Amino acid sequence: MKEYMLPCLNKQLFGVECPGCGAQRATALFFDGQFLAAFKMYPAIYSLLVLAIFLLLNAFITIPFSKQIKYGLIILNVLIVVISYIVKMSPYV
Repeated sequence: MKEYMLPCLNKQLFGVECPGCGAQRATALFFDGQFLAAFKMYPAIYSLLVLAIFLLLNAFITIPFSKQIKYGLIILNVLIVVISYIVKMSPYV
């Protein structure tokens, strides 16, 4: 399946991983049943999955406080992505 994955243009052009690096491989690991490996590859995989399921459900049914929940999940995902990127790029880890 790796032969079908898109390369990271940021890494190819600048030699530095982007905050989204690993999401594609983590998704492949998730669907392969390697759940812990998917989390280690890209920690935001599960919170993004929760957000996607919530948005899909909200498109078909009315969920109370959906706007607040949506914004909360988006903020959570941004924080996870940014913190995991900082940890990944840190030379001390």
